[in-house]
Amino acid sequence: MRYWYHRGLPAWLLWPVSLAFRFVVAVRRILYGLRLLPSKHPGIPVVVVGNLTAGGTGKTPLVIWIAEHLKKKGWTPGIVSRGYGRTAGARIDVPRAATIADDATEVGDEPILISRRSGCAVWVGADRLRVIAALRDAHPDVDVIVLDDGLQHYRLRRDVEIAVVDARGLGNGFMLPAGPLREPASRLASVDAVVSNGGTAKGYAMHLQGTELHRMTDAADRRPASAFAGQKVHAVAGIGDPNRFFLHVGKLGVKLAPHPFPDHHHFDAKDLDFGDDAPVLMTEKDAVKLRRAAKPNWWVLPVTAELDPAFGEWLSKRLDGLRRSKAA
Repeated sequence: MRYWYHRGLPAWLLWPVSLAFRFVVAVRRILYGLRLLPSKHPGIPVVVVGNLTAGGTGKTPLVIWIAEHLKKKGWTPGIVSRGYGRTAGARIDVPRAATIADDATEVGDEPILISRRSGCAVWVGADRLRVIAALRDAHPDVDVIVLDDGLQHYRLRRDVEIAVVDARGLGNGFMLPAGPLREPASRLASVDAVVSNGGTAKGYAMHLQGTELHRMTDAADRRPASAFAGQKVHAVAGIGDPNRFFLHVGKLGVKLAPHPFPDHHHFDAKDLDFGDDAPVLMTEKDAVKLRRAAKPNWWVLPVTAELDPAFGEWLSKRLDGLRRSKAA
């Protein structure tokens, strides 16, 4: 796997550094657990969606699903993200809203996608506590926070921890930089729920569904993936696991030429110039960064998370319990 090496170095050579990183991570968590390092709760329930591995595992579709689920149950969720994918010049220290009108270089690609799909208030910034405070000032009706990718942000005390594991599992089991892990595998035992995105991890099952594409220059022009069968098709993906997107499209009957890019890649229209006019298929996350350069042969495949019904029941029960205890 690509995580096993760093700059061409084998995992065994980086293992001592990995051990040192593991020690630092463990000490940091202990210090926060003992309240020797400052942490704070924002005063309303906090649901953290994160992962143990570096790179994407499907957190964004799950965050959107949770937001929609909570709205159906009478909650008013606000969503907080660090805003990965912003350019170096963007101010990550200043909390700000992320809307569909913003540019991904300023707020990140995922927050724009989450804002468009969820209809919730989405705010970004490096200091999640400051971001939540700013969000609540602007939206006093928000009564629950969903934190996108904050499992290791211990300054923020949380009520529910959800870890997402995808089909790649935990890689070689080593901590960074010898492997993909930000925290040891044993951390899964301490979260409140594990969501398995198409993998074999023990937990609530999640699958990403999506069979219809829309043209980037005309969202009303929608076609099933089968419409692209039998022709030359390019597929691009700048997500944590590009192969997941390529496999998804392939299972829909499309024979494609895959073009993987790094996660949060800052796309330029030239990146999608493959010397022909064949259709180019991409993820919603990538389309956010290319919408101002859209061409008629570019197509987007939206995906939606489908969760084990028991997950929604469990989450509602947990949050209802928090609401009752606060009212008591």
